[in-house]
Amino acid sequence: MTKRDFTPSLTTRRGALKTMAGAAGAASLPLWARYAQAQTSEPIKIGFQVHRTGIGAAYGRWYDRTTQAAVKMINDGGGINGRMIEIVAEDDGTDPKRGAEVVEKFATQHNCDVAFGTLFSHVVIGSAPRAGELKLPYFVVSEGHHVASGMLNRYTLQPGITDVKSQVQAMAPYVANNLGKKVTMIFPDFAFGHDHRDYFTAAIEAQGGEVLEHIAIPPTETSFTKYFPKIPRDTEVIYHVMVGPAVLTFVKELGEFFGPSRPELFGFIDSLEAVDIASPGLEFLEGTYFWEGNPRYAQADQSEFDKAYRAAVGVDENGASVSDPKDISTYAHMFGCWETLHVLKAGMETAGYAGPDHRAKLIEAVEAMTDMPHSMEHPQGAKVFNGKTHQVFGHQYITKVTDGKLMLVHTTSIEDTMYPDEVDYTTQAL
Repeated sequence: MTKRDFTPSLTTRRGALKTMAGAAGAASLPLWARYAQAQTSEPIKIGFQVHRTGIGAAYGRWYDRTTQAAVKMINDGGGINGRMIEIVAEDDGTDPKRGAEVVEKFATQHNCDVAFGTLFSHVVIGSAPRAGELKLPYFVVSEGHHVASGMLNRYTLQPGITDVKSQVQAMAPYVANNLGKKVTMIFPDFAFGHDHRDYFTAAIEAQGGEVLEHIAIPPTETSFTKYFPKIPRDTEVIYHVMVGPAVLTFVKELGEFFGPSRPELFGFIDSLEAVDIASPGLEFLEGTYFWEGNPRYAQADQSEFDKAYRAAVGVDENGASVSDPKDISTYAHMFGCWETLHVLKAGMETAGYAGPDHRAKLIEAVEAMTDMPHSMEHPQGAKVFNGKTHQVFGHQYITKVTDGKLMLVHTTSIEDTMYPDEVDYTTQAL
């Protein structure tokens, strides 16, 4: 694994010194005085665009839980610039049209300082143009390549989670060298799935492999067996990434279709997010591989930061809720909410953010960020933010189902995930 020297700075040196000085000043006050100061100030309102209903509901529930935990940690530490965070949540139904309406409400009805939290890529694409028109900073936690591709605008940023293009670019060498080079892809038929189709196809071809068949499935589909006969007989690897409430059905039917004789399976954990791997019918997954943005199961080399983060969000070492072992988290994605909120805090403190008139300064402060060290603020791992493309880059993890658990077998370097810039948002007017 390639290593890199990560400097412990989230912002420019001047901004970091300013932040440190502010923190030192606040720390010199007694605890009650810090809270009193914060409570007499108007809260910072963060509009949380959450998928409470629709195909993203399982993610939305855990994005909410993670967001509340991060806000508690930040507020318990004195908030942002002495002001508490107030979350204003609105359900977008995992629907692009409603997403744009929610963004409008944040800006015009709730008077939010920023908008945050969107996951599903078609909702981001439907919402971001309105955020740009309203000049409302829009911090998405999505994974789609739509931000870094230049499709969106300067007011839309993705600083807390990596994108599909970087993920598949880093994964492809492992797949080609260890599992096979003749691949059939199964993916959801919308923007997120199309990113997988386009970028993994290019990435596996760069490794001397080929995609024999692309099988696109509507994300609202409830039965999948009719799609599997399209898989060519000479397929060596099935690459699957599925989303929505029927993911358990998808994986079960895939196993039933192949029985004991199957190609290698490489899945993105999206196909099993919020699903217990011990569920009946998933025994065939033993020995198969998954991409994970953050390993669901606590690994042997678990960091102190992952351990503390799990405790804060109420997740046990198996990735389930501490209050209900059957309630499986969306652990591979939800860390993005935690990390994005801490980026937002750092950006606001550097910018001296005092209200909507400072939104442009906030954007510029985040654009100036580069190295993000592995820390309590970034428990998933170290990252590098590209201010021109508004996209963060970080480590990716490949796990193997071993004795019914996802065990880490490969960690990419950050350099493995990087690609040439496709846009420079800093040239756009604020």
